[in-house]
Amino acid sequence: MAILIYTDGSAKGNPGNGGYGVILKFMGFEKELSEGFRLTTNNRMELLAIIVALEALKTTKHEVVIYSDSKYVVDSVEKGWVFNWQKKGFKGKKNVDLWQRYLKLHPIYNPKFVWVKGHAGHPENERCDQLAVNAAEGKNLLVDEGYEESIRK
Repeated sequence: MAILIYTDGSAKGNPGNGGYGVILKFMGFEKELSEGFRLTTNNRMELLAIIVALEALKTTKHEVVIYSDSKYVVDSVEKGWVFNWQKKGFKGKKNVDLWQRYLKLHPIYNPKFVWVKGHAGHPENERCDQLAVNAAEGKNLLVDEGYEESIRK
């Protein structure tokens, strides 16, 4: 039995306030996660959603399947781009802090990625989008340290 993870990220402005939404499903159980940030990008939120989902797992005994509408994230992992970026020290790449965080989790879970078309009626993707947008529009938005530090440089 696989652990199913559905994710979405959102940014109002890009950069702007943003958020992510996650649904974790396993053996009839379901958990939702979301957080909002005051200044970030859509790609960062898409990637952070996956990282937070993996970090929330309490077992490594099951296959992990991640459903995402982010071509950026899905292709970067499934086509092996991120592993080449890592070998080259991420020279000229964005979101290095998050990719490094993801790469620590990848060998633990070795997730399979499935791309889903966004805003196409996929129930879990639509719910994750709603969670992400609501988080981005919420109060007490967090600071995306990695992003804000990168624009100060």
